[in-house]
Amino acid sequence: MKKTLYHGSYEIVQEPKYGRGKEYNDYGQGFYLTEDPDLACEWAVNDGLDGFVSRYEIEMDDLSILCLNSEEYSILHWLALLVDNRRFRISTPVMARAKEWLTENYLIDLGFYDAVIGYRADDSYFTFAKDFLNNSITLGQLSQAMKLGELGEQFVIKSRFAFDMLEFRGFEPVDSALYYPKRKARDEMARAEYFRMLEKESEDGIYIQDLMKGGR
Repeated sequence: MKKTLYHGSYEIVQEPKYGRGKEYNDYGQGFYLTEDPDLACEWAVNDGLDGFVSRYEIEMDDLSILCLNSEEYSILHWLALLVDNRRFRISTPVMARAKEWLTENYLIDLGFYDAVIGYRADDSYFTFAKDFLNNSITLGQLSQAMKLGELGEQFVIKSRFAFDMLEFRGFEPVDSALYYPKRKARDEMARAEYFRMLEKESEDGIYIQDLMKGGR
């Protein structure tokens, strides 16, 4: 089965190269895509400048794919990968302990997979994750927060085999005057909904310190 994927950027990417890309992205080094062309358009104008959406097809049947939103995994697996890869300031002792605990108990070795499907942690979403690490919100609130703004999922190409299977199918220019306001509005909506959520009492009441005390 073939899947169509999109990559938003300031440039057209006809031949994605294995071994390139920032090591401190959400899932480490790789090529980051989405199944949603509108989201790709928003990602293409990240700096408020015009960009491009490149379109690809990939044969899925032979790929080993880690889907972090499947029932087999929890949001803690996603968070362990995030704190292992992303660069961020550890501002409190509880955050330091939480990072260590997550990587010891929930970190997945991505070396076994050709691709990863999971949340995309932009500025707002990464703030939500840091609030959980700081023991400020519960696990249930974090799970709810990651659905705010409908940011969707990333499809990340990781292995050389998957890079070789990715087929470029064209591109479209993206007007920042149209899509940058949409990107900004999505982020502002997620933040506003997040603060409204915090005004309500969490049903589960399980904080990161509770999880660490319980072992898992």
